[in-house]
Amino acid sequence: MKTRVTELLGIQHPIIQGGMAWVAENNLAAAVSEAGGLGLVGGASAPGAVIRDYIRKIREVTDKPFGVNVMLMSPYADEVAEILVEEGVKVVTTGAGSPEKYMKMWKEAGVRVIPVVSSVAMAKRMERVGADAVVAEGMESGGHIGEATTMTLVPQVVDAVSIPVIAAGGIGDGRGIAASFMLGAEAVQMGTRFLVAKECTVHQNYKDRVLKAKDIDSAVTGRSHGHPVRCLRNQMTREYIRLEAEGKSFEELEYLTLGSLRKAVQEGDVRNGTIMAGQIAGMVTKEQTCQEMIDEMMEQAETLLRIK
Repeated sequence: MKTRVTELLGIQHPIIQGGMAWVAENNLAAAVSEAGGLGLVGGASAPGAVIRDYIRKIREVTDKPFGVNVMLMSPYADEVAEILVEEGVKVVTTGAGSPEKYMKMWKEAGVRVIPVVSSVAMAKRMERVGADAVVAEGMESGGHIGEATTMTLVPQVVDAVSIPVIAAGGIGDGRGIAASFMLGAEAVQMGTRFLVAKECTVHQNYKDRVLKAKDIDSAVTGRSHGHPVRCLRNQMTREYIRLEAEGKSFEELEYLTLGSLRKAVQEGDVRNGTIMAGQIAGMVTKEQTCQEMIDEMMEQAETLLRIK
């Protein structure tokens, strides 16, 4: 399946792995890239030295294209932005803001810049400032979310911009890939499916919660304060939602989640930690290698789209 995105990024399949905080490190990114997709390192709030180490470790095991997701609210964003140029990274995705301040530096270095957007207005703005493509992410996704669904957001963004659009949110198999293409997308970004990849280093407790999730096991915290986050229900989300209903301040609620994603990912505390996952968690039922996942999904998508 050749699209403007596969050509732009030099990848075999139109699948990009989400740059998930505390999850998307060098092992997962390298495995996705080796399987023909685009692996991403999740910058999150990690210092530049950590990101530089991930980049160099990926290059030790693959010569395939990969990228880095820069979380623009990170206190290390400026440092990471420069390190990407120094290390010759050719693909950057961005979240939690606008990458305009880095655009000139990145473009002069030949970096492909792909911001994640949750509205038509943001997509148009990113095209104006020189983005090579955008990820239109619906609220079905895990982690920080917007308000529009993938089904409604993707076609509106496709109609509004001339650069390629990558669909994200609620995509977990070949059916989702095919549906995204029917909406006008030219690639997909997926996070939750890759959480249970054999190469993914998250704690087994985290993987097991995703594998056992049902269709109704997703919860959104933080809506009342304008910072909605989708994760799987547990003791932490129940307490958060209870306090939120009582009108507790944003600061009080955030204290409840301080370090909770790391607690779940690294320590396996799936009771009090934050288990970020999208609504498709109920569709994810088996651990596979990244190669097995991508081959299976592409086979299904190509059959549905009558490419094969």
